[in-house]
Amino acid sequence: MDISKQSALVAGGASGLGAATVRVLHAAGAEVTIADRDEERGSELANQLGDGAHFAHMDVTDATTVEAAVQHAASLEGGLRISVCCAGIGWAERTASKHGAHSLQPFETVIAVNLIGTFNVMRFAAAAMVENEPEGADAQRGVIVNTASVAAYDGQIGQIGYAASKGGVVSMTLPAARDLARHNIRVNTIAPGLFDTPLLASLPQEAREALGQTIPYPPRLGDPAEFGQLALSMIQNPMLNGETIRLDGAIRMAPK
Repeated sequence: MDISKQSALVAGGASGLGAATVRVLHAAGAEVTIADRDEERGSELANQLGDGAHFAHMDVTDATTVEAAVQHAASLEGGLRISVCCAGIGWAERTASKHGAHSLQPFETVIAVNLIGTFNVMRFAAAAMVENEPEGADAQRGVIVNTASVAAYDGQIGQIGYAASKGGVVSMTLPAARDLARHNIRVNTIAPGLFDTPLLASLPQEAREALGQTIPYPPRLGDPAEFGQLALSMIQNPMLNGETIRLDGAIRMAPK
């Protein structure tokens, strides 16, 4: 897909992997809607990028705000053609310990944001894309890229909720691609490893470098721009569909 002047929505686009993806898509010529709960950061990024960047408030667990943000992106010239969902949260707690059972509420919250939230964005984005006119040699109507994690495969101690949520995103990928194939809409997922995001920024530099050294090659934390680069490749390559790609420098997470 030629994304120049195409309307793109990035959920969780105000920071981290989402913000990096916004920058990559905007640099490639897309009209990008930054959809996020953080209005201050999202508006600031839109102002920095200037023409072709917009902010829309979105809470992925609130269907009303998701639908409104999607409608905004779909109202731009050509309709919504690209949707990337990077919204997500983490939580660490063991299934059970001497203190008792895993708390139910944080497990439900992680599932609500990471899994149901991703589905919320995907279902509304796909519905908008169905209305698009086919474009190009393959008559494409749109591309959806979701974000999982290597935790979907290598969930560590204390990651049961997070791993379950990201495993669900991986498991949605193929059936979603099959569901939407009749409408010429592709669906792919990226499963990133250890990336230099705000989640890790709070750690001391020494600790962050030590984490990077656990990655076989290159032995460093991933650059969020590298995530954005893969998202762009998924969007541009018409044969890539129904696939989850690990972006992790060959790391396989240890139990802890």
